Amino acid sequence: METTLEKKILDREASDRLSFITFIIPEFARSYKMNKQDAYLYLKKYGGLDYLYEHWWALHTDNPFWAVRDLYEVCYKNGGLR
Repeated sequence: METTLEKKILDREASDRLSFITFIIPEFARSYKMNKQDAYLYLKKYGGLDYLYEHWWALHTDNPFWAVRDLYEVCYKNGGLR
């Protein structure tokens, strides 16, 4: 059984991850002149979302420009052409 402290830490991490993801997808969309929905679908199709969920902790410590660029590189390597 999780202790209250462990639950608060997990809740905080989930909240931080969600905050970063909801920040970086519109940044990706703006950077590549897409609407937010198209950016989300593009990231989902070409592995960017998987990468984002897995590496959000490292990405959120970087400049948003580089985080967006990393997402682009992942998608490009997985067949994204934009």
